[in-house]
Amino acid sequence: MTIMDKKNIRKVVVDIIAEIAPDEDLSNLKDDVRLRDQLELDSMDFLDIVMELRKQYGIEIPENDYGHLESLQSCVDYLTPKFQDKK
Repeated sequence: MTIMDKKNIRKVVVDIIAEIAPDEDLSNLKDDVRLRDQLELDSMDFLDIVMELRKQYGIEIPENDYGHLESLQSCVDYLTPKFQDKK
């Protein structure tokens, strides 16, 4: 299994967003700006991101923690320990 460092976790999140929103240009995503402010994502898209993380990586994200997924950086920071636990 690939070592899930912050760079790889960022790629995982961007890849999932690319699957969910294939028409979005993800080449200029800023890490510290809310994803909703950069992309046309609605609450169902965010739910899809959460579902894909569970389906592809077995990572559970409780509804209370959804706020941690606002920006790319907050996603990476939140998911890093979760991926570490999957080793």
